[in-house]
Amino acid sequence: MKNGLRVIVADDRFGDYTEENNVLAELGIEVELLSDESEERDTQLREAAGMLVNLYPVDAELIGRLENCRVISRYGVGVDNVDIEAATAAGIWVARVPDYSVEEVALHAIGLLLNCVRSISYIDREIRAGHWNIHPTRPIRRLQGSTFGIVGYGRVGRQYQHRIEMLDPGQILVWDPYVDEKLILENGARPVSFEKLITQSDYISIHVPLTEETEGMFGAEEFARMKPEAILINTARGRVVQHETLIEALERGVIAAAGLDVFAEEPPTDAVSRLAALPNIVMTDHCGYYSKASIVELKTKAARNILEVLKDRSPVYPVNSL
Repeated sequence: MKNGLRVIVADDRFGDYTEENNVLAELGIEVELLSDESEERDTQLREAAGMLVNLYPVDAELIGRLENCRVISRYGVGVDNVDIEAATAAGIWVARVPDYSVEEVALHAIGLLLNCVRSISYIDREIRAGHWNIHPTRPIRRLQGSTFGIVGYGRVGRQYQHRIEMLDPGQILVWDPYVDEKLILENGARPVSFEKLITQSDYISIHVPLTEETEGMFGAEEFARMKPEAILINTARGRVVQHETLIEALERGVIAAAGLDVFAEEPPTDAVSRLAALPNIVMTDHCGYYSKASIVELKTKAARNILEVLKDRSPVYPVNSL
């Protein structure tokens, strides 16, 4: 601690904080990890001017202990684990990093899609089991001329569209009630209702944040209205999809396949054995955001939020207003 300012890392996600310290060196600050020892932890929370958070639960009770905190900056896009209302009431900025892995997530969604379409993981497992010429039992479709649906048209959704255009789609449908339809049309896609998107799309990729509106938006009724050959990709938030009903839809052939990077519970526990047994699902461990470059960008920008507030300015990426 220098200059009387302490910046705390709530959960040790990275192990190394060179980027954060480089940013905060302007104020003579080096970050410190939240202590496991209760007395020291209480002192840190009481004195912290800023907090960097990954998945650490920052609820109203903890916020009440942050007597000197001016900013909570989350490593990531979502702020599901931070009580924004309580922080605002306490006069604490909440910030995030919404633009650090746009290319990575878009490409990961395409990777999951191509894996599902070409049955790559399934064929790989079959070859390892001693089988060959599996393709007659796993019909593979051509992507050209297909209808691609994009649910959510933020940074990642737009980047995903840009990347899939090389696949020569027949049309690209977009549902996002918060984006001007003119922008969607100018970008060469077609704005449609959610109902039209799920019924007409061959491939659906989810790129919405987790909100009251989007939580559980893909359930049994939605799967029943999708095409039987439809493939669902989710690199957004796990709870946007009702996982039990997705498993049932995949088991019964209501939809053809799914590619998941996110889950309702992470790591998945009760459902993991059922998911692992399905031949028509591809799973990754919430790593769509990751590249060496994206992590450097994330750490730098999260620290920049802290620096700006401690210099009596607004964070670069504020979530609330003070």
